[in-house]
Amino acid sequence: MINKRLLVKNLLAHNDENSFYDKKRFIAIGQKEGKAKFLKHVCALANSNPKNNSFIVIGVEDEDNQIVGVDFFDDSKIQNLVNAYLDNPPLISYENIPFPHLEEGKVVGLVTIKSKGKVCALRKNIWKYYGGMVFFREGSISMPKAYDIDLKDSNRAAVATIELHARNNIELTLDGVIDFINNRHKDLESNYKVFKEQFVVCWAGNQKKVKDQIYFSRVDIELINEQVKLFYSTLDEITISYDEHSFSTIEYVQLGLGGKQKYYPLEKVVITFSENGTYQIQSDLIFEPPQYHKKTIYHILNANNALLRKLDKKIVLNQSELTDLKHLPDTYLISYLNGFEEAKEQMEKARALLKKYDKKIYQSLKESLRILRKVKYN
Repeated sequence: MINKRLLVKNLLAHNDENSFYDKKRFIAIGQKEGKAKFLKHVCALANSNPKNNSFIVIGVEDEDNQIVGVDFFDDSKIQNLVNAYLDNPPLISYENIPFPHLEEGKVVGLVTIKSKGKVCALRKNIWKYYGGMVFFREGSISMPKAYDIDLKDSNRAAVATIELHARNNIELTLDGVIDFINNRHKDLESNYKVFKEQFVVCWAGNQKKVKDQIYFSRVDIELINEQVKLFYSTLDEITISYDEHSFSTIEYVQLGLGGKQKYYPLEKVVITFSENGTYQIQSDLIFEPPQYHKKTIYHILNANNALLRKLDKKIVLNQSELTDLKHLPDTYLISYLNGFEEAKEQMEKARALLKKYDKKIYQSLKESLRILRKVKYN
C-alpha cells in the first residue's frame, strides 16, 4: 500500500520534471485552455509510459519545488473528461494529499495516469489542438508527434523504485490517526474505523441530529493509510454509514430562492474494501435540481449580472444588494441547472471580483462551481 504523501515527496526529490512526472502550480480544467493543456499532458505522459504509472503533481512552485497547495478538488468523474477527448484514454485518478504545513482546505493534487499500452491521441478539437494530434514527453516538455510513434518501456524500473520507497508502514498509519484526531481536528467530533485489518478511515465534523438522522458539516474524511483526503467541505452536509466491508457517504447541498431553502442529495460515494488489500470507490450522482419558471430565473440572472457590473466598477452596494450578493453563487448555479448556460461564464467572471470583495461569498462560489462540475461531467 502506497503512502501518497511519501510518493509526492519522492517524486519532487527525484529530479526535475521528466518523461514520467510533471508538476503544476494549478490546473484550470473549468476553462477551455486549461482543459486542453491538461489533456495534452495526460496524453503525452500516457504515450511516454506504456508500462508504468506516470504522475502530475499539482500545487507546487515550479522554481523551487515549494509545496503551496491548491483547493480540495473532488471531481470523481475526471475519467469521463479524459474518455470524451482522448482515443485509447489512460486510466486516470485525481487524489487530494494533505500536508501538515498547508492551511485548512489546501492540499496537493496527485494525478496518476496508467496507459492502456496503445497510442493515445486527441479525439476531437479543443482550443488550439486538433483532433488526431498525438503528444509525447521530451524531457519535461509535452511535444506533438506523429501518430505512428513506437511506445517504449523506458521508465518502469525508475517508477517502481520510487513507488517502493513510498510504501506505507504501521508507524506512519498510527501517527496519521493521532495527528488527525488530536491536532488537526481537536475542535470537532472525530472518529475512525478499521476495515479488513488494513485500512483506517478517519472523519471529523460538526454533528447534528434531525429526526433520528445524524448529519455532519465542516467535514473532513481521510484514508489514513494512503494519506488521501476523500472528502472536504466547509459548507455542505453529509451523512455517514459503514459496515464491516464498506464506508458510505451521501452529500447534500442547500439550494433555493430567497428564504425557501431545501437540502438536496447530490452524490453517494461507497468505498468497498477487499481482503486482498485493495479497495474500490463507486460514486453516483443522485442530484435532482430544483426547477423554476423561466421568467423568474431570467430576472434573477439579470439582477446578478448587474451586481457584478457594480462590483467591477467599485460602486457601493445598498443593504438589499448586499443580501442578494450573498445568494449570488447559489442563484447562478440554479440558473445554470435551469438551462441558462451563460450563468457558468458569469460565475467564472465573478471569481476575481468576489475573492477581493468577500472571502466567505468567494468560498460559496467555489462550492457552487464544484457542484456544477460534477453535474456537467455526469
